[in-house]
Amino acid sequence: MNRIAKELLARIKQEGSVNGQVIKVDRFLNHMVDPLLIDRLGTELASRFADHKIDKIITAESSGIMIAQAISRHLGVPFVYAKKKRPLTMPKFFAASSYSFTKEESTTLYVSHEVIQEGERLLFADDFFAVGSTFKAIEQIIEQADATLVGAAVIINKSGRRDIESILTLEELTAETLC
Repeated sequence: MNRIAKELLARIKQEGSVNGQVIKVDRFLNHMVDPLLIDRLGTELASRFADHKIDKIITAESSGIMIAQAISRHLGVPFVYAKKKRPLTMPKFFAASSYSFTKEESTTLYVSHEVIQEGERLLFADDFFAVGSTFKAIEQIIEQADATLVGAAVIINKSGRRDIESILTLEELTAETLC
């Protein structure tokens, strides 16, 4: 486990909790945000994709915005977030449905044609990866845009999927919080 993973684990033990699949990080990641921690997490995740040609980072509104911004800053590329409501200023858009198990609701995500171009290479970023509903919706949007998904970077991967780059996995969290 690297230094930033150990730091995140310590913060979860001190200020958060792990209860099965539910990881409470409201005091430093996704309700109140520690900008210095987010920046360090973004540095780590960006370093894992430094050798990929990435045009943009993409996430969904709203919890993924902080980590997407940090990663985009370190890679020197813009980030896009899929909106949960389509504004009147978005006449042409890509859209896909996503179900939030945490909020127990389905949402349609919208991305304007103006912000993703055909052939662009996008990196998905989010705070958590659970069952992948948001990720699937973003994949569909990227496919609609004739762009390419180059990978996924998340703070905590709860899924067990090994193709998702993360700082910590649920498996690591469970093992370490039981110690």
